Amino acid sequence: MGKETPAIHTVSELKSSERSTGEAFRAVLLLRKIASRTAKNNNPFLLVEAGDRTGSFHFTCFNDNPVYAALKTAAEGSPVRLQGQVEYYQNRFSPRVTDIETLNEEDLEREGMLERLIAGPPEDADALMEELFDFIARIRHDALRATVEAVFAEISPVFKTTPAAVSMHHAYRGGLLEHTVHMARAGRALLPLYPEVHADLALSGILVHDAGKTVEYEGALAARRGRSGILQGHVVLGYRMVRKAGMKARLDPELLERLEHIVLSHQGELEWGAAAMAATPEAVFVSMVDNLDARMGMVQQALRETPEGEAFSDYLAGLKAPVLVTPPAGGDAAGR
Repeated sequence: MGKETPAIHTVSELKSSERSTGEAFRAVLLLRKIASRTAKNNNPFLLVEAGDRTGSFHFTCFNDNPVYAALKTAAEGSPVRLQGQVEYYQNRFSPRVTDIETLNEEDLEREGMLERLIAGPPEDADALMEELFDFIARIRHDALRATVEAVFAEISPVFKTTPAAVSMHHAYRGGLLEHTVHMARAGRALLPLYPEVHADLALSGILVHDAGKTVEYEGALAARRGRSGILQGHVVLGYRMVRKAGMKARLDPELLERLEHIVLSHQGELEWGAAAMAATPEAVFVSMVDNLDARMGMVQQALRETPEGEAFSDYLAGLKAPVLVTPPAGGDAAGR
């Protein structure tokens, strides 16, 4: 009787404590990132991030591995069938990949794997879109509301499915919608504490701050920066959208300048991609709410994806630390 073919595992299954070193596995995954590196002995190797809707992991592939050439020429965002052996590095799942086969969307649909790859927000996307348009309707200033409506008239067909990032936070299908609605919820809760902040201007800035990402990113299965994203970036792309919409809505020039400034400065730091440092009450407010939800989005995803039984998530580059995923003793998350 022939050797049994290993089942196709998800990332969460591979990371579970039931997997033992040396165990063979098969998985259908997306190649999210592929980076070339050079070892201390000057030998090249690849650092690869692969994942599905249940999570992701990194592995290294040295140039003496038979799959090195295939990985070297593979495009980020490509779906692949991997075979390998379970291995760990510094207590993290970091397998040895022994075989790779590139797939296409037809292969995935035929094998029923497409839904296993594309992660999405835990909340219903239609409900989030409805809430988004409700927030737009709450903008009392007519010209500001008309400006935001004009932006979403242009981007709403793709806004629902666009990720908020390639890898750092809300980096999945519909992540931008989730991130924006969560920011609007947080902003609504915090605005009463800061009467100095123009509420309609801040809410408008929250809703359009990442509009440029609908153009910056491309790729049906995994997000990557397209030509416009590389040459201009979402901050500039979003600024241009807002300026066009504001002029069409005949928004007062000073309010338009302030709304543009929110878009240009929301990244928080110049080294993070901001075109300017936040220099108005509304820009500071939006930048801080953006940073809060980005970081908490990383935490929420870590809580969802860390295998049961593990105390800590994997190291999160955006937080510069792993996350303790076990809840505190003596009370629930609401503090009751």
